[in-house]
Amino acid sequence: MPFISTDQIRAYQARTFRSTSNLRLRSRDEAIQFVQERGFVYFWPITGITLPSLWAAVAGDRPVADAHDDPGHVTWGWKDALLGSSAWYYAKILRKKATMVSFSLLPCFYALSENYGAYEEDYLTQYEQGRLTSEAKAIYEALLDKGRLDTVELRRVTHMSSPGSEGRFIRALTDLQADFKVLPVGVTQSGAWHYAFAYDIVARHYPELPEESHQIRENEARFNLAKAYLRSLGAAQTRDLIKLFGWRPADADYAVNALVNSDLLVSGCQIESQPGEWLVFAELAGR
Repeated sequence: MPFISTDQIRAYQARTFRSTSNLRLRSRDEAIQFVQERGFVYFWPITGITLPSLWAAVAGDRPVADAHDDPGHVTWGWKDALLGSSAWYYAKILRKKATMVSFSLLPCFYALSENYGAYEEDYLTQYEQGRLTSEAKAIYEALLDKGRLDTVELRRVTHMSSPGSEGRFIRALTDLQADFKVLPVGVTQSGAWHYAFAYDIVARHYPELPEESHQIRENEARFNLAKAYLRSLGAAQTRDLIKLFGWRPADADYAVNALVNSDLLVSGCQIESQPGEWLVFAELAGR
């Protein structure tokens, strides 16, 4: 049974997360390349989830700073400037947190979403089956009818401008992002803070995406996403895949077995001071 030390994992992740000073990202172009290399990263570090983040790759492995003038907050400007562009895809996706996805892996994510046919009609089936809230339906239909809208205008036209409806509005907007139905495509000067995301329908903003994703089988999509995930972390357990992606255990097991059979992953490994058996990316395992 292969044995991996915590120092080995720490060194591997310092390289793939770009968290050491000599590997830090110094420019927007380097940030774009980082997302392309990793396939998907979080914007900020998320408690309880091990995954590369743009913040750590710029500012190092430290908490997100409260001070607005912290050098690490250059990431905010990069993100805003590239919303809705072809550099990366940004929305609240994994665990419904701010995620940046490369366009090489975006079709795999979309292939696993509940978007199967015409975006003008698919959402109605989900709503009728109780898998889309009335608030999410209202937001989606407002964008469908009026085109891109910022959050201030969206709340107005969906009759969710009151303070009491803010929670329902945010949850619905997040659900729509997590299912690849809407995404932020820009920033406006609206609202009290003169800062608001503008949203659009994914399939309308990126019209080539549905066709690209339809050519990918679900098992193939999971294989590619699991490979990128394990390649970033070096070592994880199947339950980590389930937690991050929300997959059924059987689907996660299928992806893991396919990676093992492809000699990209070594199963049954032991990690120093960690219980259970681990999955280790072949490069880290020395294979």
